[in-house]
Amino acid sequence: MTNKNDNLSSKIGIKIKLLRTKSKISQESLAFMAGLNKNSIGAIERGESSPTIETLDKIAKAFNIDIIELIDVSKFEI
Repeated sequence: MTNKNDNLSSKIGIKIKLLRTKSKISQESLAFMAGLNKNSIGAIERGESSPTIETLDKIAKAFNIDIIELIDVSKFEI
């Protein structure tokens, strides 16, 4: 079970990083826009931290997307 959760966290973290780099914003900027700590964004992107639903919602709002779009990694392979 842990392995599956780790894989999901990794996929979501990579997706956040891809969205952030595509938007040409820094971790610090994303953290500010989402009301989070820069270190938290880094840990999420590296798959070291499993974000709460509230954190994911803040990140989605910072990207101006729906949370469902943020967490949909069904077609995402790592």
